[in-house]
Amino acid sequence: MPSWVPRAALHYLAHIETGASIRAIAREAGCHASTILRQIRACETKRDDLLFDHALRRLGQRVAAPRTGSSKKESLMIACTNKPDHQQKAPLSEERLSAESLTILRRLSEPGALLAVAQDMQKAIVIRDAGTDEESHTAVVDNEIAEAMALKQWISCDVPGRVSRYQITREGRLALNRMMAGAENRASGFAEARAQFQGKTRLEPHEKPEQPSVRKRVRYSSAETPIAALARRKDKDGRRFLSQDLVRSGERLREDFELAGLNTLTCRTVDSFIKSQSNLPQAADRSQRAARERVLIALRELGPGLGDVALNCCCHLEGLEKAEKRMGWSARSGKIVLRIALQRLKRHYESAGEQSGLMG
Repeated sequence: MPSWVPRAALHYLAHIETGASIRAIAREAGCHASTILRQIRACETKRDDLLFDHALRRLGQRVAAPRTGSSKKESLMIACTNKPDHQQKAPLSEERLSAESLTILRRLSEPGALLAVAQDMQKAIVIRDAGTDEESHTAVVDNEIAEAMALKQWISCDVPGRVSRYQITREGRLALNRMMAGAENRASGFAEARAQFQGKTRLEPHEKPEQPSVRKRVRYSSAETPIAALARRKDKDGRRFLSQDLVRSGERLREDFELAGLNTLTCRTVDSFIKSQSNLPQAADRSQRAARERVLIALRELGPGLGDVALNCCCHLEGLEKAEKRMGWSARSGKIVLRIALQRLKRHYESAGEQSGLMG
């Protein structure tokens, strides 16, 4: 069995597929028999879940154990477990699961994101409700990866059907945070090693000085953006501080900012940002030129003040507290100004209509 399979699923397969008794599994696991019984009942209850059931079926085909009798079910299991080597697909590795699920969990953590799975399809897709009748398609994932995520309870389906829709769970968000922390630790370790290597003050005769490299901006996780964090807050009436359309307006500005290739700019005010456009290299293609134009028009529409907070929090992903200190505002006033900026930005995109599309 792959190393990523949860212990509860292993106990369930040992009992259902190999016929091992609950007490025998408990002795092997070093726990009480009631614990194993609860795990088996929990897995059996979740068999109505499409991905969860397919994951157990896929793993059950790998359970090779001696069987007796000639029932139809046992004959089918023997046929599955005794497939030729060229028909047996390699099991899903821990490395591949972590790499691909990191991307999918990031997408699912975005507001309005869902994982859609159809019974007859080999792929699952991540869709995001943009607040209209249309839904945007943001990612594609193999069913094998989606099944493993469901088995690990990173995603769950509230309304199963011919097309089941899954949402990220609390366990999925915790797993995403662990994956992101591990990626950051590996990146920082590489950076420290590189810094130590570059710390030499004297070059050998055969060595050449290293050319300065352009610092690349690390992709963010939408679950950690200032807007997403602010959208989870509620006001005194119990309503969300930022509505879905306001969040989408801020994300649209950020997406245009990244598509335009403006990540390397350090300008923090609208005035300095507009002045710096003359020093930028020429855009690579028509989409990038159109995205730059949309960012400039949106920031000019907001003007100084509102445009400054939108540029810092939406584009540069600066926290509200840091933005308040930078602009000399009082504590907890930044969220009010940011909401006003997003409201103005929403009206701007609504008046622009199709000209405000993301792909130029």
